[in-house]
Amino acid sequence: MTTNLSPAVFAISASSCAPLKAKRHGNSASFYSRNNPLSYSPLSTRPSIPRKSFWVRATVLQENEEKVVVEESFPPKTSPDDGGKGSGNEPPESSSLERWVIKAEQSVNIFLTDSAIKILDTLYHDRDYPRFFVLETIARVPYFAFISVLHMYESFGWWRRADYMKVHFAESWNEMHHLLIMEELGGNAWWVDRFLAQHVAAVYYIMTVLMYVISPRMAYHFSECVESHAFETYDKFIKAQGEELKKSPAPEVAVKYYTGGDLYLFDEFQTARAPNSRRPKIENLYDVFLNIRDDEAEHCKTMKACQTHGNLRSPHSYAEDASEDDTGCVLPPTDCEGIVDCVKKSITSPPAKQNI
Repeated sequence: MTTNLSPAVFAISASSCAPLKAKRHGNSASFYSRNNPLSYSPLSTRPSIPRKSFWVRATVLQENEEKVVVEESFPPKTSPDDGGKGSGNEPPESSSLERWVIKAEQSVNIFLTDSAIKILDTLYHDRDYPRFFVLETIARVPYFAFISVLHMYESFGWWRRADYMKVHFAESWNEMHHLLIMEELGGNAWWVDRFLAQHVAAVYYIMTVLMYVISPRMAYHFSECVESHAFETYDKFIKAQGEELKKSPAPEVAVKYYTGGDLYLFDEFQTARAPNSRRPKIENLYDVFLNIRDDEAEHCKTMKACQTHGNLRSPHSYAEDASEDDTGCVLPPTDCEGIVDCVKKSITSPPAKQNI
């Protein structure tokens, strides 16, 4: 007696073992509207996503890496079942006007980010922890702004995306713990630093809300620029102060956050990797900053994914889809060896009874 193997098993094998690399600052062109490149309609319907949708995974950043690297198991807008050829629902080639608008948006974002970096460099040239405190106070503001606008859209019944709200809340939760760590390290000791951080955050919130209403793509790219700067800042600090950091104990709040019992929200904001695939170890202050740096890299990847309208999904939703597979096999997206076990299970499992 022969038994047909589930095609999902081989689809997972093909998708999880063939990563492609993308640079950090590519031209993250997205198509929010075919007719109006400046905005998108919140009334647009959610594109249908197959049950066995694509997996996205990321490499673990090493100490000597300067750039944020994203690896995708296959290109966006494709599924494992179509051999990477696309779902047939891709938008047409972007017009010259839209390409110009995207370039203009990104140029403005880079100019604003570079200007803010010069100010921070001047004010906090030799004061690392206060600089980190200000940076973390500002860095979490966009996620508040995104959630505020999404709540408004949801209240009016215009655009409902639970995955976006879950992921952005998890991102703000992560940034909040970065802020608590900097406070425990004394970064908020001076009144002037608290005053500057809080008032800049208020202005930044209003600006991000307006930007997100006009062009979510631009708002997400601006947040990517901010997170990219945060990654580079922590990376330089680790390389310069690594030996001293290894001699210092880790703050208690960091130990609880990174090694606590419930890490659902910790997995939730890392949309470029599978849940449970990253479990940090915290033994000293060096490990804390190493993981904060890697968190910023994950934020960059999530913000880049958001720049394609409707492209974001909660990483836990993929696991839920996989659990509904007819074979009963639930594999993490990078577990190529586990495919063999799924094949065996598919072969040995008796066929389901059918009513005739």
